[in-house]
Amino acid sequence: MKKRFAIALICTAVSLWLLDRLFPLPAPYQEKRFSQVVVAADGQPLRAFADKQGIWRQPTTPAQVSANYLTALLHYEDKFFYWHPGVNPYALVRAGWQWLRHGRIVSGGSTLTMQVARLLSPHRRTPLGKLQQIARSLQLEWHYSKQEILTLYLNLAPFGGPIEGVEAASHAYFGKSAAQLSQAEAALLAIMPQAPSRFRPDRYPQRARQARDKLVKRLVDGGIWPTTALTDVALEPVIAQHHYRPMLAPLLARRLVSQYPNQPLLQSSLQKPLQQALQQLATDYLSQYPLHTGLAIMVLDNQSQRPIGYLGSGEFGSRQRLGYVDMAQAVRSPGSTLKPFIYGLAIDQGLIHSASLLVDAPRFFSDYRPANFSGKFQGPITAADALTRSLNVPAVELLAHLGPKQFYTRMVNAGAKFRLSDTPGLPIALGAASTNLEQLVALYASLMNDGQLARISYLKDEKITTRPLMSPQAAWMIYEILRNQRRTDQPFDENVTGRRNNLAWKTGTSHGHRDMWAVGVSPKYTIGVWIGRPDGTSMPGHFGARTATPLLLMLANLLADNTPPPAAPPGVIDTTICWPLGKRALQTPPELCQEQHQAWLLGDQEPATLLAAEGENGSLMQSVWLTAEGTPTLQRCDDAVQQVKIALWPLLAEPWVAKSQRRHQQLPMHGCDNQPVARPLFVVTPRQGSRYLLPPTQSSVAITAKVMGGGNIKYWYLDGELLGQSNNQLQRFSVSAPGRYQLLVSDNLGNSDLVEFELK
Repeated sequence: MKKRFAIALICTAVSLWLLDRLFPLPAPYQEKRFSQVVVAADGQPLRAFADKQGIWRQPTTPAQVSANYLTALLHYEDKFFYWHPGVNPYALVRAGWQWLRHGRIVSGGSTLTMQVARLLSPHRRTPLGKLQQIARSLQLEWHYSKQEILTLYLNLAPFGGPIEGVEAASHAYFGKSAAQLSQAEAALLAIMPQAPSRFRPDRYPQRARQARDKLVKRLVDGGIWPTTALTDVALEPVIAQHHYRPMLAPLLARRLVSQYPNQPLLQSSLQKPLQQALQQLATDYLSQYPLHTGLAIMVLDNQSQRPIGYLGSGEFGSRQRLGYVDMAQAVRSPGSTLKPFIYGLAIDQGLIHSASLLVDAPRFFSDYRPANFSGKFQGPITAADALTRSLNVPAVELLAHLGPKQFYTRMVNAGAKFRLSDTPGLPIALGAASTNLEQLVALYASLMNDGQLARISYLKDEKITTRPLMSPQAAWMIYEILRNQRRTDQPFDENVTGRRNNLAWKTGTSHGHRDMWAVGVSPKYTIGVWIGRPDGTSMPGHFGARTATPLLLMLANLLADNTPPPAAPPGVIDTTICWPLGKRALQTPPELCQEQHQAWLLGDQEPATLLAAEGENGSLMQSVWLTAEGTPTLQRCDDAVQQVKIALWPLLAEPWVAKSQRRHQQLPMHGCDNQPVARPLFVVTPRQGSRYLLPPTQSSVAITAKVMGGGNIKYWYLDGELLGQSNNQLQRFSVSAPGRYQLLVSDNLGNSDLVEFELK
């Protein structure tokens, strides 16, 4: 007998094993895939994407769901879930007897396991179908633990329309995670899967409330919930609403799901409250601009090196503003925003310090002739002032000394991404290396991270990698230069500029006014703003300082970073230097120190004043022989009695230098026979400070300019614009608008002179 029983038992086990092999369980998530959800750093949804069948299903586990819901669910659906083998015989018999007695279903006999079996392997509502469901339930219990089966139910249960799973339902109907469900909300979601179409709160709120309250009463009567639950739930109405399509950072969310197509939940580093504030601010700010204008914003947390705010479009979905185009990723000309990194690398290379003498004057670099945005030249200027005023000629001069290829290679090796239409050249300084807002924000964030350039990651837990871009000392200097800039050229009151937030910023405008940039960095945050037309059309009259900077400063005030600026890192020396030689004042004889400036030096480096990369040779410190009267002469002349050292200004700076310090006053102009040995260039007319009167009957005044001396070829500039070149001493032009004008003449030998006149 025992032997027969053992054989029967073995046969049964083998049969069950064969049946399990012949009719395997469907893979739980093979057909029913999760929708993809991009959430903020705190888990709040930013944007959700339905699966291919249009179903909204978000992954969760029992540990991530409110205890209120689990209690309500198990006591409503399956009290003995943790005790039965997948089927509750008592419940099945009771349900069958009630059906025979009343002619209708009074109570269900399905366990949670049986409901999961039906969701995985649908069947007809017939006795044979019920047997199939029972078999599948036993099979589930054989392969999965109770927690795994409960997890399947939490993710696959229907909640009306395209919503499946308790997490998606909680967000859809209550706008919150299932971990935050109240007792009333938990009870409502517990009863919904039994009849999701009948109990949808957005369609039948009264019916849903009655079913919810009935379950709450049962839980209170059973001693599961306290009696106060009845009162609390009664005060909570059922409000019909849909939240399952959140739309914050929609363009970034679209990008993330395309990068990670098989990852249901993507936790970003964005902060939801900030993201909401950015969208509202962008909408308000764009309202003052034409319909086709767009903008993009990015905010980076400097400590974590992760973005916390991202706006790829100021008005997502707008056809007029091309709101589906992510302008934070669009490759555009950066204008002048790369200049700080030219200066930073020049400091690291020992070419300059913060107060090095640079010259803003007309220059020809082979076939490239940069001009300033203002149309005027400033002459001798410190490196710091040249950067904060965004002067073009000094930036191109520095890049010429660095080498465009070397600069480009250094940036790319650090991880920066650029797009070039040709080999690297000097126009890079003014925006010829195209990039995007994301890259610019990463570059500026390096100023607050010891010069380390981070690879941007939008996922909260993804590892951040960095590469060195510049030294910590150079990064600190550039930050301090931009933080302490004098913005006398911009109409911003001190109270709204963001200086109180220790914000250092730089603006940029691409050629043709197509892109307006403003990028700022404070101790905690780096902020980037782009404004323009996504289709690349020009916006005349707009530029970074006036169009993008106000929005940047609004964002800085919104973030309110009042953290004190960092102290200078070891290796930064604060000292006084002398112009024109550029050396420390303590080591410069007083007679060679014509101007003093406060400067930051990098360690023991003491770079002398740079000579022009093209067109000037020799040293600024020279030995000169003087006569007894103190007049410069030649050593071979009989009247040479004393040799002295003098400091010369760069040749390009001569028009702005006091006449007593110009070369024709310090170097011998005549030989021993009184024949000229040099021909300095002088503007004869107009004279310095001349005034011309515009008669009421005329629309303009004709002026004939005349020079003396200099080389064979003269280049004539009016307010920074080339009037032309000539082989003689004259140039005719006319002016029509009242105001002050700057006339600058240079020659092929590097000589130049400048006068200013006025039209009244």
